[in-house]
Amino acid sequence: MIRRFGESMKTGQRYKLRPGAYGVLMREGRVLLTHQRAPLPEYQLPGGGVDPGEGAIRALHREVFEETGWAIAAPIRIGAFRRFAYMPEYEVWAEKLCTIYAARPVIRRGLPSEPDHRAAWMAPEEAVEALGNDGDRHFLQRFLQIARR
Repeated sequence: MIRRFGESMKTGQRYKLRPGAYGVLMREGRVLLTHQRAPLPEYQLPGGGVDPGEGAIRALHREVFEETGWAIAAPIRIGAFRRFAYMPEYEVWAEKLCTIYAARPVIRRGLPSEPDHRAAWMAPEEAVEALGNDGDRHFLQRFLQIARR
């Protein structure tokens, strides 16, 4: 069973399954997050939805680049979680199935192309506090604990 974070499923509400791939990205002791200004300001692990016919790894590379301008290397799956949320940018209630990968940001190739997104580098503890959802926070904390060993 995949762990759920956030709100429970609302009785009577229909949800669209939305698989996604997200990255815990560290370089030189700092964490790369994305800040999304709209529709609600929030720091997130970079990543997003897997498009039909697209694999999770390909989606991860695409989404990280679109949201941060960075290319990544060596993604390794570290876990998954789900959460139920309204996605105002798509006007849909979604069951988000979030697969989390650890990867290395290797080169900045440009500015984010995703509207209202910007790359944000933070110290690990600052990043944990800044993240806008409990699932992202859990996997970043877990990654940091393992990395410190």
